[in-house]
Amino acid sequence: MRSFSRRGWVARTKASEEKCRTKAIMMKRRAPVGLPDEIRKIELESEFHKGMRSSRSRLDPGVVTLGWVSFLSDVASDMIYPLLPDFLTRTLGAGPAVLGLVEGVAESTASFAKVASGWWSDRVRHRKRFVVVGYLVAALARPLVGIAQTWGQVLAIRFADRVGKGVRTPPRDALLAALTPAASRGRAFGLQRAMDNAGAVAGPILAALILRFVTAKERTVFLFALVPGLAAVALLLWRVPDRAPAPAPPSREASARERLPRSFWTATAIFGGFALANSTDAFLLLRAQDAGVPLWEMPLLWAFFQAVKAAAGVPGGALSDRIGRLPTLAIGWTVYVLSYVGLAFAAAPTAVWPIFAFYGLFFALTEGAERALVADLVAEPLRGRAFGAFHAAVGVAALPASLLFGILWKAAGPRVAFLAGAGLALVSTIALVAMRNRIRPGAAA
Repeated sequence: MRSFSRRGWVARTKASEEKCRTKAIMMKRRAPVGLPDEIRKIELESEFHKGMRSSRSRLDPGVVTLGWVSFLSDVASDMIYPLLPDFLTRTLGAGPAVLGLVEGVAESTASFAKVASGWWSDRVRHRKRFVVVGYLVAALARPLVGIAQTWGQVLAIRFADRVGKGVRTPPRDALLAALTPAASRGRAFGLQRAMDNAGAVAGPILAALILRFVTAKERTVFLFALVPGLAAVALLLWRVPDRAPAPAPPSREASARERLPRSFWTATAIFGGFALANSTDAFLLLRAQDAGVPLWEMPLLWAFFQAVKAAAGVPGGALSDRIGRLPTLAIGWTVYVLSYVGLAFAAAPTAVWPIFAFYGLFFALTEGAERALVADLVAEPLRGRAFGAFHAAVGVAALPASLLFGILWKAAGPRVAFLAGAGLALVSTIALVAMRNRIRPGAAA
């Protein structure tokens, strides 16, 4: 089944192998007649493997382009998102409860949309169509916040935006896996997440520049977000190829859940458990302000945090290619535990900044490795629904995680809340290590 996932890539790899063999044979012909056979064999093998290493080191151009698509889409999204709380509360007169309702509905919608789109893209067998539709819906919906007059309209717009995200994410991840050989998937997913995070850095900076030098109206910034959003769709249509999954064997007529391997469900259950400890990062910003970081520094702190995620994303994904997905995830989750413990006791801005940087390494080590592990565990024809189930499990758990964290914060204070989050994450890390023999990366790649 390994060949089903990347026929085009295999063809290119075979061509590279043939080129390396031809070059090695020419070297053999030019070698002196008296040269011992052992030395001539070593030279031939050295040339062959040198060429193969070069071939495996390059990512498919479609993978790189998908990274730029994620970058442009996140630029558009993060031109709006940091300004949305102020727009809802000050401009439209909504309260914090409404803000929580809008974002809670938005994230829940995205989680359930991911399940449906992943399953459907496996059946239709054209991943790119779903990816294009998802990015296009979000690109057209987001700027409409600029003409919204009530919080109900903003809720509807955010609903449409998150539906677009849910529709595109599992097929995009499955397409990315199809474009990449198993040995490079960690690096490929790391690149995609790094470009996504880079867009999250550029978006707020671009919005700030527009507010400072072009206009002071938030609505105008929201409308400007249409440009990078449509640019992402155009780049996707122009430069990213489609990869249809190979059809499943006709003898396999089981249900979608039964067809996904048990190792995948074990990993997904552990990921869902960890997600219960992983509350919204808005609490980190609230903790930073509580520790004395002034309000004007908050956007800079967030951009700094996103920059660390972006810079470390590719090395973090590549690390999982070298040492394995599970060890990399265990290291990343340990970073999370230590970060939350640090935030529980942070009492000054000088402590917050390095903790935020350290926390950024958690994302760099886990985001690419998690997706690469899902691709490793599941055969190519089923990856769309597998990524849908994975994203849904994590997304659905995120809502109660944030609610419980907020209740603990209000009842016992931020220190108890952060220590509780660290404790839950530690339990999930121990479970991941204990269950490692039931999670076998590469078995269905």
